[in-house]
Amino acid sequence: MKSITINGSKRESVGKKATKALRNAGQVPCVLYGVEGDPLHFAAEEIAFQNLVYTPDVHTVKIKLKSGESYDAILQDIQFHPVTDAILHMDFYQIFDDKPITMEIPIHTEGVARGVKNGGVLRYNLRRLKVRGLPGDLPDYIVANVTKLKIGQKLYVTAVASDDYKIQHPDNTVICQVRTSRNIVEDLEDEEEDEVAADEVPASEVDSEAAVKEGEDKE
Repeated sequence: MKSITINGSKRESVGKKATKALRNAGQVPCVLYGVEGDPLHFAAEEIAFQNLVYTPDVHTVKIKLKSGESYDAILQDIQFHPVTDAILHMDFYQIFDDKPITMEIPIHTEGVARGVKNGGVLRYNLRRLKVRGLPGDLPDYIVANVTKLKIGQKLYVTAVASDDYKIQHPDNTVICQVRTSRNIVEDLEDEEEDEVAADEVPASEVDSEAAVKEGEDKE
């Protein structure tokens, strides 16, 4: 997983007056939890968080302070201004190479579902997957191949299982599924595999509606 470096400085005062002054100066007050002793209070320029916050991808963070200290961390929480969307406060949690962490990793689908080619629609149930593993083993994103999905079929989280991380969802959790739509064409491959007599094929909704309309016209 990629890491973003944040250069900051320790906060000498954490009162409301000092915090307001930081924000007026374009700084974001932050807290780093998980460090030995009390949580570490620091601040950094708001622009330094742009590639961390305003992106669908996830990253680890390397916090470098002017005092020379350096910490590896992950973003734990963020608060925005309700009107301007400016970053008001950020919480981080220190991580270690030999200790597993839990993160939500974005899911990227690969391929075009077979059911979509036949007129179905791919619906997403999950956009991110909560996984647990060592920081160095976690990917930037998880690839889910949907090529073989037919209409009515679902892709479960077990399809993207990996030895690098443990999925924190039940096995029956659905990532995405191909739903029916009004514009469905015949699956020619299925037709070749299983030939069905014409009189055994159920009428479609369109045929049923046409039959009803024709009956009404005759009356």
